[in-house]
Amino acid sequence: MSLWDELWDWGAAWAAPVLAWSSMPLLVFEEAWAEDVDRLAALHGASFPGAAWTAADLAALLREETVFGVVARRANAFGSRSAVGFVLIRSVADEAEVLTVAVAPTHRRRGVARALMEEAMRRLYRDRVAHLFLEVDAGNQAALALYRRLRFEKVGERRGYYAHGSVPGATALVMRADLR
Repeated sequence: MSLWDELWDWGAAWAAPVLAWSSMPLLVFEEAWAEDVDRLAALHGASFPGAAWTAADLAALLREETVFGVVARRANAFGSRSAVGFVLIRSVADEAEVLTVAVAPTHRRRGVARALMEEAMRRLYRDRVAHLFLEVDAGNQAALALYRRLRFEKVGERRGYYAHGSVPGATALVMRADLR
């Protein structure tokens, strides 16, 4: 019997969206909703201090017809789910763009960001999106390693794009993954 069958037999219909194993016990992927914005803003603030999006910013994005969010929630045996990360994507025609990815500091380096990106990419592939773009700080080695593992390739640069701390003009790399 597969894990999914065991969970289903156990009565875990609450875990229906998508289940994935990582070094975390169990992740459930769900759409981001308006009631999530306070927690998502806290996650974004922990990931991007000084450049965090507010709950109002996130709510406005999620109201846009072309934007969707995927939230990774850590599930437990009691049925509660705690948001530990999210990704926001804007999709128009056959192209999409990663707007942001944020993971709780206590859950980093456990595969959460990769699992989120893979889930978003599966959804985009299902929707027949051909290309996924993103911008990443050229100095963010952890993010670059993740995106390269996901088959993103550098297609451009934006000099002076990021301004943070003592680095007033950090370069953003524009990267693309072909989904078809």
